[in-house]
Amino acid sequence: MPTSDLALDVQGVCIDYGRGKRRVRAVEDVSLTVAAGETVGLVGESGSGKTSVAMATLGLVPISAGTILVNGRAIDLRQRGSVVAAGAQAVFQSPYSSLDPAMPIRAILAEAVSHLRLPRREVDARAHAVLEEVGLDPRTAERYPREFSGGQRQRISIARAMMVRPRLLICDEPTSALDLSVQAQVANLLMDLQQAHGMSYLIISHDLALVHHLASRMYVMHRGRIVETGPAAEVYRSPRDPYTRALIDAVPLPDPAAQRRRRALAAASQVELQR
Repeated sequence: MPTSDLALDVQGVCIDYGRGKRRVRAVEDVSLTVAAGETVGLVGESGSGKTSVAMATLGLVPISAGTILVNGRAIDLRQRGSVVAAGAQAVFQSPYSSLDPAMPIRAILAEAVSHLRLPRREVDARAHAVLEEVGLDPRTAERYPREFSGGQRQRISIARAMMVRPRLLICDEPTSALDLSVQAQVANLLMDLQQAHGMSYLIISHDLALVHHLASRMYVMHRGRIVETGPAAEVYRSPRDPYTRALIDAVPLPDPAAQRRRRALAAASQVELQR
């Protein structure tokens, strides 16, 4: 696919933490793409390196090798706001720590567009529109984060990202801190926003079921490397890598009998492998 058609183009990226003898390579030669209007999942367990890739894409951590282009524009850590200028925004995992508790919602939303130097009337109009779009009453803009539930706070986080009308939204575990019923509501909201605005999504998650529901393609990370990639439905249905199979098997089934049968099959397979 031509680079001009990509919302995100990550090629050969390596990420190191520490210096000298204490340097640790967290990400090794990772390449992935997200087309315009596409939803792509990046999955793996904690420590697999997926969040490091997201942070590098947002210009929050340096890369040791490789390139990252957002909507055809290279991200420069030395230029504050280069990620926003490239049309990217983020929704983070915890709706409790990502919102400043000392600021009312109106101020939180206004801060997202402060670099644009818009007239107050336009900022208020945008805040009103995005709150309605995420399913919140615009009159709640005068309230503080502590007055909202976890699901409502995540909607506010999404509204903040929507204030700058992004072309690429990077969602790092956007539902993992929420109750199960609220997870479905936030997932459906993300799908509705994409349909309305044609945004691209990179969904970072350990939950293959969520990524299977939202994404057209997925990448699976293990120990800093991509171990499998393909259409989300195909990877979920017929994983080729043992690690991907282990991630899928870790997703609990709602039927206890089916869960017991799956565990028995997994145990039998493990015994067979050890012979």
